[in-house]
Amino acid sequence: MKAFIQTIKNIYKIEELRSRIGFTLFIILIYRLGSKVVLPGVDPGRLQDFAERTSEGVLGLLDMFSGGAFSNASIFALGIMPYISASIIIQLLTIAIPYFQRMQKEGESGRRKMNQITRYLTVVVLILQAPAYLTQIPMEARLMAPGMFQLTSVIILIAGTIFVMWLGERITEKGIGNGISLIIMIGIIARLPFAITSEFTDRLNGQGGLVAFLVEIIFLLLVIAVSILLVQGTRRIPVQYAKRIVGNKQYGGVRQYIPLKVNAAGVMPIIFAQAIMFLPLSFARFSESGEALSKFVSAFSRYTSVWYNVTFALLIIVFTYFYTAIIMNPTQMAEDMKKNGGFIPGVKPGKKTSEFIDSIMSKITLPGSIFLALVAIMPAFATLMGIQDSFAQFFGGTSLLILVGVVLDTLQQIESHLLMRHYDGLMKSGRVKGRAGGAASSI
Repeated sequence: MKAFIQTIKNIYKIEELRSRIGFTLFIILIYRLGSKVVLPGVDPGRLQDFAERTSEGVLGLLDMFSGGAFSNASIFALGIMPYISASIIIQLLTIAIPYFQRMQKEGESGRRKMNQITRYLTVVVLILQAPAYLTQIPMEARLMAPGMFQLTSVIILIAGTIFVMWLGERITEKGIGNGISLIIMIGIIARLPFAITSEFTDRLNGQGGLVAFLVEIIFLLLVIAVSILLVQGTRRIPVQYAKRIVGNKQYGGVRQYIPLKVNAAGVMPIIFAQAIMFLPLSFARFSESGEALSKFVSAFSRYTSVWYNVTFALLIIVFTYFYTAIIMNPTQMAEDMKKNGGFIPGVKPGKKTSEFIDSIMSKITLPGSIFLALVAIMPAFATLMGIQDSFAQFFGGTSLLILVGVVLDTLQQIESHLLMRHYDGLMKSGRVKGRAGGAASSI
C-alpha cells in the first residue's frame, strides 16, 4: 500500500504525465455525459420497454460497448463500433488491393490518407446502421413526425459517432493510452456495477443465494487471471547475437531472445470479430420482407445460439492469424537480425531464418487463437448455466479481454513515463507488459 501511494506521488510530480491523465479523464467525462443526452424527438420516459429489450442478446452487447447509450437512445447510441467495422474493411483492402498496399508503405502521409478514407467509410457504415437502430425505438416514444424524426436522428447519430472518434483521437494525441480502446473500455466498465448488483439481487432472491454469488465471483477472478496470461503470454526463442547494438555502443557475444507471443494479436481479433457479428443487425429493418432473412437475423441476434458462437469463434481464429501476420513479419525480423549480426544456431540467415520464425509462429498461433475463441464464447455457457445476461458478459468474452488488454496497455504507458524519469515502475517485480509485449498496441 505504501509503495502504491508513493507511485501516485511520483505520477503527480511529473507535470506532463499529470496533465495527460487529467486530459484523458476530462475527455472521458465528456463522453459519459454525452451518452446520457437523448435524441431530439424521443421521450425518455417511454423507453422502459426498449431498455429491457436491449439488455439481452447481441443488442445487450451493443449497449455494453456504448456504456448504456444504446438503450438510452442517446446521441452516442452507435458508439465507436462503426469506426471499428470501417477499420477492418480498410485493413483487409491493404492485403487485396495494390493501391492500399502502396499507401501503407508511404509512411506518415500514407497513414493520414488511410485514416481519412476510414472516416469516410465510417459514415457509409453509419448510413446503413443508423436507420436499423431507429427501427428498434418504439413508436410511442417518438414525439416527431416519422419522416422528420428519421432524417434528423440519422444525421445526429452520424455526427455523434464522428464526435466520439474525435474524442478518441484527442486522447491518443494529448492523453494517456489509446483513445479508441479507452472509450470502448469505459463503456464496458460503466455497465459492470449494474451487472454485479443485478446478479447479486437475483441470487439472493433466487436459487443458490450468497454462496452461489461468491462462487461466481471466484470463477470470474480466475477467468481474469487466465485472460492476463493470454494477453501477456510470450514464448522466447534464443538467438545468439554476434553483436548487440544499443544506441552507439556495441556488446559482443550476448545471448538474446526473440519474443514470440502465444497471442501476439492481443484482443484485436475479438474486437474485429465482434464488429463483424454486429453487422447482421443492420438488416433488421429488412427482415420482415423475407422468411430466410428473418431467420438469419434472429440466429445472429442471440449470442447463445450455435450459429452465432461457431461463426464468432471461426472469425476470431481467422483474425488472429490475420492480425499476427500484420504485426509480426518474419521476413523483416530475419533481415533485422542479419543487419545486426544476429543468427539462430543451426539456421542459415536470410530466407531460412524467416521460414523458421514463420513455422514457430504458426505453431504457437493456432493453440493461442483456439484458446482465445474459447474464452470469447464463454459468456454463452455462463448464460446457459443461469447467470444473468448482463453479468455473463464479463465471464471471458469480448468485454473481459478488452478490459484486461486496455488496462495493461495504459499501465505500461504510465510506467514508461515513470521509468524514463528514473522513478520506480508500477511493478517492482518487472515491467508491465502491454498487448504488444512492451509497447502499447492500438486499435
